[in-house]
Amino acid sequence: MPLPPRPARASQAPRRIASVLAVAALALTGLAGGTSTASPDDPAATSSPSVPAPVPDPVDWEECGSGLDCATVEVPLEYTDPDGEQIPLAVTRHRATDPDRRIGSLFINPGGPGVPATETVASIDAANDAGPYSPDVVARFDVVGVDPRGVGESGAVRCLTDEQRAEQAAEDRDPTIPGGKPFGRLLLDARTFTKGCLDHQSPAFLASLSTDNVARDLDQVRAALGEEQITFYGASYGTVVGPMYATLFPDRVRQMVIDAPVDTELWQHDPLRLLDEVAVSNEETLDAWFETCRAEGAEVCAFGDADPEAAFDDLIAALEAEPLQVPPVEGLTPGGALDGAMALEGVRAAAGNRVLWPVLAAGLLGAQQGDGTFLHVMVSNVTVTPFGGPFATLQEPHTGVRCADWPELGRLPEHRAAAKKIDARGERLGSRAAYSALNCALWPAENEDRFTQELTGAGAPPILVVGGRLDNVSPHHWAEAMTARLEDAVLLTREGVGHTSYRTSGPCVDDAVDAALIDRTLPADGTVCAVPPGTTRPPAPQAG
Repeated sequence: MPLPPRPARASQAPRRIASVLAVAALALTGLAGGTSTASPDDPAATSSPSVPAPVPDPVDWEECGSGLDCATVEVPLEYTDPDGEQIPLAVTRHRATDPDRRIGSLFINPGGPGVPATETVASIDAANDAGPYSPDVVARFDVVGVDPRGVGESGAVRCLTDEQRAEQAAEDRDPTIPGGKPFGRLLLDARTFTKGCLDHQSPAFLASLSTDNVARDLDQVRAALGEEQITFYGASYGTVVGPMYATLFPDRVRQMVIDAPVDTELWQHDPLRLLDEVAVSNEETLDAWFETCRAEGAEVCAFGDADPEAAFDDLIAALEAEPLQVPPVEGLTPGGALDGAMALEGVRAAAGNRVLWPVLAAGLLGAQQGDGTFLHVMVSNVTVTPFGGPFATLQEPHTGVRCADWPELGRLPEHRAAAKKIDARGERLGSRAAYSALNCALWPAENEDRFTQELTGAGAPPILVVGGRLDNVSPHHWAEAMTARLEDAVLLTREGVGHTSYRTSGPCVDDAVDAALIDRTLPADGTVCAVPPGTTRPPAPQAG
């Protein structure tokens, strides 16, 4: 079951109130195209029209840092049984720095799935303009982060022991084989992983990790805060959470911005195709780096001597044949062997973030000259899951959420066919993507009431969709699909390379997002923002 809430930062015993609201059936189910007839105080929709959710107590905040408050809010494990078992959610808010002009609460989800929203909120420095949200947004809103169930301090999913994690990080993978290992070994790994999940958590908890429950949980927190409506910013996987909330609770949305959208139709119904499209996007950003390196020439990009593709392929083959031994560097990397497969993993992450391109070039050049330190640092610190966040720490909650959300994936031939399709393209990074959903094929907890209706946000205010032209995780056509699927939305496109755009791409995007969040003013549909040279900054560490 979920881990106990943090004792130093949050109340240990939030009280449950036995009384419930009598609400209309449509409000509880979130059905009929997402239209809700509930009052703004109805704390949650459930999958059963006859079972109302409990009314949460007001949040009992404790100060936990400069401008920060922390608390725990209890929510039903299953909204079909609202008076049954309750689970604790960790909540952190950064108080509005201009309380006299405070608009309300801005709920955020930084992605993953698996990135703790509380950590993103805790990273806000009101005196630092380089934070995850602009000073104007931080002034006007209480920024609220809720660690979704199974994530961070809301009972993070655990499936491997520390020893197993270390073994997994050090294992030898072959980049020429789909998935990096023979299929039998991959299947054995999946069995070990899923058995470990069941050893550490109950099937009921694992089955409850779905995004529809995450949205209902957010509404419980909204009610506990005493807010009639929320403003919402979601990035990457957070763009599944946002439309889910807008579909279940359209009248409780004041304004919403979604950045680097996931195609929710693929997420809900065709995850193998979704992962295939992520693999294509990974390859496209690597190709963009090759093209830029070649165009800039040796004075700017010294790796490859005008033929970076050939130099890259030779280097990966050489590292695979004879790995480099990297000494530990305190605070940066534990050291160890750097082989071709590991180098590819670091490259995959760095190629998708243009601000890291100089580091990528230096790392490849160093490895070519016998020093693998830079590449090993990237593997240790930058390597990401398919939807953002450090892979080593997020793999288990990431897997738990998507297996609860995705349709049944138990037919192994479908995984083989998807891997064969990726392998046939001959991509440099394709091996990593193949069989990446195999754990869900053996998932030990069935989510019997998975929400499968189209996420249209019908009845919510117009939503701003921000999509990058070249995004290593969320291809631009996903942003186009999201804009078309939502009942009322406008698309803002950011030129250039990178996953997520707000606070990483210059004033055009930042000003548009701020205007939407603060003033509820949206740009014209189809607006395009160029990225001014020299303005791109690294994303916040928790950005997904």
